[in-house]
Order: sequence, then C-alpha cells, then structure tokens
Amino acid sequence: MIEPDAVETDSVEVDLQVASDSDSIPEPSCFQLWAATALKGRARTLLTIRLVDCEESADLNQRFRLKPGPTNVLSFAAELPAVVPVPLLGDIVICVPLVLTEAAAQGKLPLAHWAHLVIHGVLHLLGFDHETPAQAEEMEAQEIVMLAKLGYPDPYA
Repeated sequence: MIEPDAVETDSVEVDLQVASDSDSIPEPSCFQLWAATALKGRARTLLTIRLVDCEESADLNQRFRLKPGPTNVLSFAAELPAVVPVPLLGDIVICVPLVLTEAAAQGKLPLAHWAHLVIHGVLHLLGFDHETPAQAEEMEAQEIVMLAKLGYPDPYA
C-alpha cells in the first residue's frame, strides 16, 4: 500500500460514522486516503462514510432500493440547491460484516476490499454507474486504476 502522503488528502473531508460493533474497522486515515484517491485532485469535497451492521444496511437497502437484505455499499448523492455553497458530495454506507465476509469468501485482503468499496461508493457519488455493460466496464476500469495506485490488486481478476 502507498503512504498517505503520496495522495493529496487535504481537499477531502470525510465524516466517518461508526455504527457497528466490529473491531475490524480500518483507521480513519485509510478512509480519507481511499476517498481522496477516488476524488483525485477535485476541489474541496465533504462526504460522510457510515459503517453499519447488517440490520441497518438491510433497512436502507429495502427503503431506498426496494431490495431485501443487506448490501455491501450504498451511495446517496447530495442534492443541494446550487445556491447552497457547501461542497457536500453525499453519503456512503458500508456494511461492515459483509465487507469482512466477502473479503474472506473472495480470498481478498480485507483492506483491499475496504478500499474497493470506498472507491466504488465515491464513484457512484460522482455519477458513475454499472447498470449497463458499458457503464460497468468504464466504472470497473476506473476502480482498477485507482486501486493499483494504492498498491491493491485488480478486484475483478
């Protein structure tokens, strides 16, 4: 993994909210680094990353996506009027137990999976999606490049 000093993180402010009992959560500086990598030099940006357990993830997934059960990451873009001068990008919700379960099941280092999900969530906030094969290919290519910059392997390999 690269050192946090190798990526400009000053322009990104992450409000990290931990609503999980897990003791397997990376340091706050990791989330800052991963978000900054995905935002790659954009103007000052604020975002919230909320770490939750399965129950809260399932509730949000059902309410906002009409899908049952927990999901690994949800992104909620901020919809502020243009006259509000706050650089709020939005909120990302990550289900801690799913991150750990998926990493183990896929034979990935937990930190690599955490980094992938944060970058994936930020890209959603920036307007990327994966509803079509072309969109998925573009988004995955971005993720692969960003993760490689951080020293993590291709999550799709």
